[in-house]
Amino acid sequence: MKMAKAIRKQAQTAERVASTTADAIVANQMRSLARAFRSQADILKKKEKKKKK
Repeated sequence: MKMAKAIRKQAQTAERVASTTADAIVANQMRSLARAFRSQADILKKKEKKKKK
C-alpha cells in the first residue's frame, strides 16, 4: 500500500472515532487529526506525481 493511501486510511479511522465518541473535545481533536492526515496525504500525492514526470 502506498504511503498516501495508508495515511488516508488513518484519516478515515480518525473520522470514525470522532463520530462515535461521546467526548466533544476528543471528537474535535480527532477531526483535526483527520484533516492533518488528509493534508499530508495530498502533499505526498503531489510529490509522487512530480517524481513520475
